[in-house]
Amino acid sequence: MTTVASGTEVTRADVCAVACAEAWRGEGEILASPMGNIPTIGARLARSSFSPDLLISDGEAFLLGDVPALGQVGVVEGWLPYRLVFDVVASGRRHVMMGASQIDAYGNTNISCIGDHAKPKAQLLGVRGGPGNTVNHRTSYWIPKHSPRVFVEHVDMVSGIGYDRAAQAGSSATKFHGLGRVITDLAVLDFGGSEHRMRLVSTHPGVSVDDVVAATGFALDVPAEVPSTRVPTADELYILSTLDPRGLRTKEVAG
Repeated sequence: MTTVASGTEVTRADVCAVACAEAWRGEGEILASPMGNIPTIGARLARSSFSPDLLISDGEAFLLGDVPALGQVGVVEGWLPYRLVFDVVASGRRHVMMGASQIDAYGNTNISCIGDHAKPKAQLLGVRGGPGNTVNHRTSYWIPKHSPRVFVEHVDMVSGIGYDRAAQAGSSATKFHGLGRVITDLAVLDFGGSEHRMRLVSTHPGVSVDDVVAATGFALDVPAEVPSTRVPTADELYILSTLDPRGLRTKEVAG
């Protein structure tokens, strides 16, 4: 645990929430679609501070005019039912932050099954919106447990399209394909490495580069200098406390 200048303690969950918020910095007037508590807190923190033009929803059908705490609806300023989300997807005016059961070095992700698709060891969600998201608009990932079981050499099934497979598919897949950041409980990563391989951007306070490398099942692109992920400011810590008064973020990330 670390502290800010005011002496307030900062948890690993706080750092992860700010790292998720940073994924939407400078995005302008697009729909932020976070999945999970920490990504939702991150999107609302971004809207409350450095990305005021973000559109946020209640996760179901309403666009929000204010920035309520988790579990609250707040001021409703628009209606966006599920069927209309596909129009937003096709227009590219969306940045989703999804989860992944497996992810490889080029950003191919799996949320469908573990093992052979014909006879899987575990049945997961299915491909869901992964293919459409990844070839139509920016897609980032939140992974609360960074481990070699998640960061794998080859995913068992491709649910979300990575840079290598998009290139193989041609211009129809690459034209609007763009992966953002991968935020985990250990680090922030992106795809700025050689040939769009996953690159280590920063490690969270208390985490070493070796810790991240050991928890990754493929060779990461590691720059010569890897900074520490920034901690929230005192103002951001206050906003986090209002967005998540029950501390649900700390149940998702230990430490």
